[in-house]
Amino acid sequence: MASTILSRSALQARRRAIVKTLCYRLFMLAITVTIAFVVVGDFGDAVNIGLAANVLKTGTYYVYERLWDRIAWGVETV
Repeated sequence: MASTILSRSALQARRRAIVKTLCYRLFMLAITVTIAFVVVGDFGDAVNIGLAANVLKTGTYYVYERLWDRIAWGVETV
């Protein structure tokens, strides 16, 4: 049962996953820029570091989230 794949109707909507991903990444962007600024001391460089890191991470997080939507482990069906 742990390896059961959820039906399409049990998955969260793609739009929800996209909004969730973007909100999370904006929060992470702010954290990355803050840390980069503390390390490099230049706001422009910190923004560039934050943008580069978070553009890549946004795509990978979305794929990761969608993959977990297909795993039934730990999900109770009603």
